[in-house]
Amino acid sequence: MDALLIALADPARWRLVRLLAERPRSVGVLAQLAEARQPQTTKHLQTLERAGLVTSQRTGQRRVYALRSAPLRELAEALGRLADTADRAGGVRADYERHGLSLQAERLAADEQGWADGRSFTFLRSLTGGPEQVWRHLTEPSLLAHWWTPDDLRVSELVFETRPGGRIVQEYRDAEDADGSDRVAGRAEGVVEDVRPGERLAYRLSPLFPGGGFAFIAHVECGLTPTDAGTDLTVLYRITDSTVDSADFVAGIEIGFGQSLDKLAATLAAGEHDIQCSPRTRSTK
Repeated sequence: MDALLIALADPARWRLVRLLAERPRSVGVLAQLAEARQPQTTKHLQTLERAGLVTSQRTGQRRVYALRSAPLRELAEALGRLADTADRAGGVRADYERHGLSLQAERLAADEQGWADGRSFTFLRSLTGGPEQVWRHLTEPSLLAHWWTPDDLRVSELVFETRPGGRIVQEYRDAEDADGSDRVAGRAEGVVEDVRPGERLAYRLSPLFPGGGFAFIAHVECGLTPTDAGTDLTVLYRITDSTVDSADFVAGIEIGFGQSLDKLAATLAAGEHDIQCSPRTRSTK
């Protein structure tokens, strides 16, 4: 497939393929129709032949080339499968496009300091497991690290000190950056404000710019309500102290935090289990 793509990437060779699709032709005629020199045309045809796109035979004093359709059909099928994967309903592609629209809107809105102050987001999830189990996943770093990022990211460092005044550090990288050689995707720091085990957790968390400095302050309140089926989790996410350059962070809140909570729900539904965590985590209670 690589040789085929390389052969077709040259505009001159693509012109020859189009001419040969009409009918077999000799080197001389192809050179005339392509408005190219014959030696150059011969070299292009040899490249196409090595890639399996054309075949040739000598007829008297002439060499006539013909197009082989099978490789083109195979390429078309491969490209069609790629397009189907990219266009399938839902999934990461839909989230990517939705995030792109949000980026445009938030960048236009970010025209002065405090532009997003007072903005709030409410998230509701009905979770498997009682409040005590859910609480552990909200506060224990080894469990938090398993779900507290959007789908395409992973936690690389996490500090969560579950006490009023306790420190929070959240660093994350691309989920496919296995060895940590790529740049850090994001980092946030904050402080725990209210701790009522099994009932309420409140904290402040501020995303950091790459060069330092807070983008905004997120005030997060988590309320747990026991139900017959498990626990209802309500999360109120409110913004203050927003900077002009925080638009890209704000644009990702609804999708990113929503994906994180979906991961939490899936983890709890699968049943509590031992989790082997590679990120550095620390908890102080």
